[in-house]
Amino acid sequence: MTPAAAAPKSVLARLLLVGAVCLLSACAGSAPPRSVSAAVPGDADSGAAGAKAAAATAAYCLGAGDQLRVIVFGEEDLSGEFEVDDTGAVSLPLIGQVVAKDLTLRSFEAAVQERLQEGYLKDPRVSVQVLSYRPFYIIGEVDEPGEYPFVSGMNVLNAVALSGGFTPRANTSKVLITRGGHESAYPVTHQTHLEPGDMIRIPERFF
Repeated sequence: MTPAAAAPKSVLARLLLVGAVCLLSACAGSAPPRSVSAAVPGDADSGAAGAKAAAATAAYCLGAGDQLRVIVFGEEDLSGEFEVDDTGAVSLPLIGQVVAKDLTLRSFEAAVQERLQEGYLKDPRVSVQVLSYRPFYIIGEVDEPGEYPFVSGMNVLNAVALSGGFTPRANTSKVLITRGGHESAYPVTHQTHLEPGDMIRIPERFF
């Protein structure tokens, strides 16, 4: 059972706090633009953050554990909530398994539409949204290593806080993140953002 599933109240409280912080950050970046006459300092930064978030969503590649909402317009029986399984595929009504791993949302939509056109629907229209992302993992010098739910906008400091904080032996200036099969070193700052499925390793410091 994962830490999030059977977490003590302290861990759940940290998860709620991290989620609130990330949500506030996302809201700041997704607010509708004001008119030029009503512009205030900081609007440009918020707009840039919103554009960056939208670009990140468009570029996001699906993977095992992602929870999706698939809508086939006008076809309620073919719509619903589905999970990308361990093989990287989604099992959909009528058409069966459709590969999702490493596809963007738009590419997966196109793949579903193509399958539906193969003798099932004449002109299908499909929309796909991510309901929840696959978890991230943190190991090494933190108090509560393990698997945790990913929240959009998370950074490495959020992950450390969620896992109970650094141990006394932790290297608090460097973190190692495995992403796409490659491990790289990053600074421990708010600017080191996470992606779903990341494996975070907090190394031990050398005295």
